Amino acid sequence: MTEPTPHADPYALFAAWMAEAEAAEPNDPNAMCLATSTPDGFPSARMVLLKGVDARGFVFFTNHNSRKGGQLFANPRAALNFHWKTLRRVVRVEGDVEEVSAAESDEYYASRPRLSRLGAWASLQSSSLGSRAELEAALAEAEARFPGPDVPRPPHWGGFRVVPRRIEFWRDMPFRLHDRRVFHAQPDGSWTSETLYP
Repeated sequence: MTEPTPHADPYALFAAWMAEAEAAEPNDPNAMCLATSTPDGFPSARMVLLKGVDARGFVFFTNHNSRKGGQLFANPRAALNFHWKTLRRVVRVEGDVEEVSAAESDEYYASRPRLSRLGAWASLQSSSLGSRAELEAALAEAEARFPGPDVPRPPHWGGFRVVPRRIEFWRDMPFRLHDRRVFHAQPDGSWTSETLYP
């Protein structure tokens, strides 16, 4: 299994760990806990799915009018936590948040199943819902509005990118003497790293 070393590229290391997780984890190896904060600093966390990662950062998509969307626009900083129980590994990411380009959002949105695309129009995500029937009626309305295969991306739906300042790789070790290596982003685009006590 791939081990973190002082001179590793954290993105290459993450890609290797993700590939191993995809082979070992039975469900959603790309699931991650996204932590944001309310405008008054209260923490807020939920599970989302990683949909892309490269040297620019970690990408996920959501309704911009959702609770997490509002929090990210108010305070564009976030933390991510990947937990691969089968491999006994964790990756923690902390960084700044930016919107992805409209082209990136369009590309991913077009790849989603039709009902998922319609659901993005029907759901007033994080708003109070009177009944399931209300949601189903909104979905039926969206189906009638967009009867063909093309369902345009709603203006309130798109992607965010977490641009890391810090990435930590954690491995479970016997007797809780765990292995922790943390990488720190530098202004010139390079990374430094250090080992932490467990």
